[in-house]
Amino acid sequence: MTRDFEKFPEDDNGNLLWQMHEDGDDLEEVHEIEFSVYFKTQELAEKCAIYLLHEEQKISLYLDEEVQPNEWVITVYVHLIPDYEDVVDLEQWFSKIAEQFEGEYDGWGCTTYIFDDEDDEE
Repeated sequence: MTRDFEKFPEDDNGNLLWQMHEDGDDLEEVHEIEFSVYFKTQELAEKCAIYLLHEEQKISLYLDEEVQPNEWVITVYVHLIPDYEDVVDLEQWFSKIAEQFEGEYDGWGCTTYIFDDEDDEE
């Protein structure tokens, strides 16, 4: 299939969505997409976490001890059909929130969903 650059623009988000599509992921299905924000202190991370909870976001908060210096990470879990414009809008929103709480937005990812219809036929 030829890449539709309107649906999959040539940037990080478009490339990732295109790769998911090329790998056989059904981008018409709802996915749980994880957006990550990093903080230098627990206090800042907790303030942001409370804000996100008030915005009715599903989150996790943990200390990443594998990086030096340690950082606090908030992962926001959003269920949506992975559409380029929606992902970009959410990235901008999470970047703005991260900046408001002196954090740093780090990107997104999700589990790939590939369904093998042949297994259903057996």
